[in-house]
Parts: sequence; C-alpha cells; structure tokens
Amino acid sequence: MTQDIGDFLPSSCGLVALGEPTHEEPAFGRARNELFGALVERGFRSIALETDRVAALAVNAFVREGAGSLEGVMREGFTHGWGAQEPNRELVAWMREYNRNRHREERLAFHGFDAPTENTTAPSPRPYLEHVRDYLGAEVDVAALAGDDERWSRAEAVLDAAMSPGASAEADGLRAVADDLLGVLYARAAELIAATSREEWETARTYLTAGAGLLRYHRQAARPMEAGERLAGLLGTRDEIMARNLLAIRSAEAGRGGTLVFAHNSHLQRSESVWRMGEKDVTWNGAGRIVAALVGGKDYFFVAGAFGGPGQWSLTPVDEVPRREKPPLVDADLVMQVPEAD
Repeated sequence: MTQDIGDFLPSSCGLVALGEPTHEEPAFGRARNELFGALVERGFRSIALETDRVAALAVNAFVREGAGSLEGVMREGFTHGWGAQEPNRELVAWMREYNRNRHREERLAFHGFDAPTENTTAPSPRPYLEHVRDYLGAEVDVAALAGDDERWSRAEAVLDAAMSPGASAEADGLRAVADDLLGVLYARAAELIAATSREEWETARTYLTAGAGLLRYHRQAARPMEAGERLAGLLGTRDEIMARNLLAIRSAEAGRGGTLVFAHNSHLQRSESVWRMGEKDVTWNGAGRIVAALVGGKDYFFVAGAFGGPGQWSLTPVDEVPRREKPPLVDADLVMQVPEAD
C-alpha cells in the first residue's frame, strides 16, 4: 500500500465502504484483508460483506466464540459463492486467531449485509418467520400460509410476475404475521432478553428482518412490468434491504468502533447505479447511495475498486486517477487500484 488509509479517513467516520469492479479477481479480496488489518489498528472492530446476513451469523459465532469449524462456516455461512473464495477463507481464519485470547468487547465481528437472494431466485420467507415464532413461543401456522417452499424459490417466481406468489392472499397474510411478530418482539423485549439474552433477541430480529425483506422482494417480483423496469425494481429492492441491514449493523457496532463494508462498486457508490441491458440503461438507488444520504458524508467513506498498473495495490485520490478511468469512480472519496491479472 503506497499510503495509509489514515491519511484520508475522517476521524469520525464509522463506515468505510470498499468496492470492487468484479467478483472474479481475488486480488481485491486480499487487498481488502490488508486494509481491514490496518483499520483494526485504528480501532475498527467489524467487517460486513456482500453475503446473506442470516447465514453470516454462523461465521460471526465462529470468529468470536470458536463455534463450529472453519470448513463448516465457509460452506454454510456464505452465500452467492463467497464461501469458495480463498481471500474470504483467509479473512475468517485471521479474525478467529485475532479474537482467540481477547476480551469479548475487543473481538472483531463478522457480518453479512445482503438478502438471501440470487439473481433469479429468492427463497420462501417461511423458515425466517418460524424462527421468530418459536423464539416468541407464539402460536401461528406459518407453513400453512407459506405453502410449499418451491413455489417461492423456483426461478419462475422471480422472472414471471404471473407465477409469483408475492401478491397472493397468503403473502398478505404472511406480511400481517411478520408485522404482529415484530410488535410482540419489541413489546416483550425486556422479559425476552432477561429469559434468553440480548444476542438471541437481536438474532430473532435479524431473522424477522430477513423474512420481511423477502416478502417485499417477492411482492416486487409479482408486479407486471416491462423487463428493464422489472429488473430495476428487483435490484432496487435488494439494495434497499442491503441498506437497512447496513444501518442496523452500524447501530449495533457504533459503540465498539468502525465497520469496513465490502461489496461490488454498484452497491456502494453514492451516485445512481446503472446496469446496461441491451441498448438501454437500467438504473436504481444502491445501498451506498441510500446509506450515505441517511448517515451523512462524514460517516460514510467510499473507496472505489479499480484495476491499475503492475505492482502492489495502492490508494489514490480520485483527482489523480487517469481520466479514462474516472466516469464510474467520480463519486468516490478514494480509489483502491490493484494490478491487472496476468
């Protein structure tokens, strides 16, 4: 690294968002790991990756408490193919070693901030709502409303509005259930935390947030519209879920230190996100644009990832990036350049 991140980072910044232009180049993950190490030395105590928030709870339990095994959490604790990436394995192993003999408040935390969706599929909200129902000891038959999980998870349910259960009477019933469960979760927070723990209460809220987000995503999938508008709606809903998750993570971590966020540039940039679809641009508001607007510029610092010249990765002020590389990076505070793959 040619310059320390501290040369650029505002002292009060709580969210450093590091983007990558592709998920295919491992050099960005390795540079991220080095950057996270430098930020830990400056008091950061958590990292959030573009992977499912609920699944990532298992990774956090491993790095903080040693629960499970490295092999198990790499297989079960990541989505979107992230568990197969070697830099992510290196990150998890390093975090576990760092935490091993430290006091709980000093231990690093691992978060996912994505929804449990893939490009063409989204699962049933059933298991997420049932987790909260069981935690509360409520009597509601979620499975009877949700029906077969496959009716939600099949590709047609996302790609074809007519095949989506998202606008059905059953989906409306599940949304009412989710709202009722949320009310009870908060109304009984004091006794629930006393009987279980604050961590278990937070886990239940995380599951409920995921289930409610899936219901919003499926409802969006059920809206009939032309292909470009449809894609924009689905991408926007996913990023809205990501933004809510980041805000919740930041709220939980605010008293312990800053959080490094890592995802594709399109999710983290402050400007409108764009996807080229044929001859038309599909646009939506990414999580970074939403979060930056809500927390303010001093608390959200965006480092755009880009390919650079040979040698070690470097941090470069945007004004010093060659003009040909500037258009997708103009809303960044800083640019991380990694060497082109051989």
